[in-house]
Amino acid sequence: MNTRLLREMPALPPGLGVRWLAGNGADTAFPIRCWMFEVGCWVLEVSVPKAVCASTPHPPHSTTLAREILPRGNHAAGVSGRNNSNISRREFLRTTATAAVGLAALGSQAAAPAPRESAGLIDTNVSLGRWPFRRLPLDETPKLVAKLRRHGVTQAWAGSFEAAFGTDLATANARLVEECRKHGRGLLVPFGSVNLAAGDWEMEFNRCVEKHRMRGLRLFPNYHGYKLDDPAFKKLLSLCAGKKLAVQIAADLEDERTQPASAAVPHVDAKPLPALLKRFPTARVMLLNWQRSVPATLVSQLAAAGVGFDIATLENVGGVAELIGKISPERVMFGSHAPFFYFESALLKLKESALSETQAASVRELNARRWLA
Repeated sequence: MNTRLLREMPALPPGLGVRWLAGNGADTAFPIRCWMFEVGCWVLEVSVPKAVCASTPHPPHSTTLAREILPRGNHAAGVSGRNNSNISRREFLRTTATAAVGLAALGSQAAAPAPRESAGLIDTNVSLGRWPFRRLPLDETPKLVAKLRRHGVTQAWAGSFEAAFGTDLATANARLVEECRKHGRGLLVPFGSVNLAAGDWEMEFNRCVEKHRMRGLRLFPNYHGYKLDDPAFKKLLSLCAGKKLAVQIAADLEDERTQPASAAVPHVDAKPLPALLKRFPTARVMLLNWQRSVPATLVSQLAAAGVGFDIATLENVGGVAELIGKISPERVMFGSHAPFFYFESALLKLKESALSETQAASVRELNARRWLA
């Protein structure tokens, strides 16, 4: 078991809770399973050989992990015990390493120096509004904007949860534009939605372009009930190519393993895209949250056809570098899927991947700027 301190946050809360941030899935071929947790005022990476944890397909429950990391009895935030504000960074790392004895006790390791970051960071995948099945920590626009600004985001492409689940897309798009104007002027770029299964989708498309002056659209085919071989999608691609509008396709919003049984939604089938893009080579199409729905063999075909990819659902350790090694670096863009995912999860995926300065700058900002140019 390997433990590594990735980030120290400025303030230590009175209780030392544990929160899972990210990790590579049980179905990957990579021999190491890596989990990232927020523990008190630290972000900790825990790496375990897959053979050791073959019987644990999911990350440990936070309370279990807290017992392993803090054997003195403090498990979750707010639980009574000794005041954790007195625990030092050195003591924390020593306690963490002690928990790993029996597998390996490596203590604190210095992280490899990250490549110099470019001046900007564009998040191509954020959403505004309420997730219908539970409250999210940053589902109020001012809080999300504050988080993005705190991490140096200079532009964020914002879609709407309301547009995915609602039927009145005219109101959803108008509300999205107002939220971006009111709380994120200069930061949030609204990406409206049209429902191609609705008879009036062209009217809403014209409203997005002519009234709201949107620079791109975000589509939810699996939530709206149509497929990418639908004639309406072909017509939309033609219209967007002619007006130089970016088209984002949300392949998923939620892992199918955690969807409510009464609201299960299938993956988007992206197989029709390569043939369609041969007919519309100037169309700017990007897939969001795609890793669980797009086979590896299809990823290369899509990239060759000009499709872009965000990094929100990449799970392998070094996943960004691995993706860049398989397809053109120009096709990969930073995207966090915040607030559904923790923003820091996507940021850490960049930091732990061995990217050159040129590659890091392209993923962080330059590719997205070219996409909307």
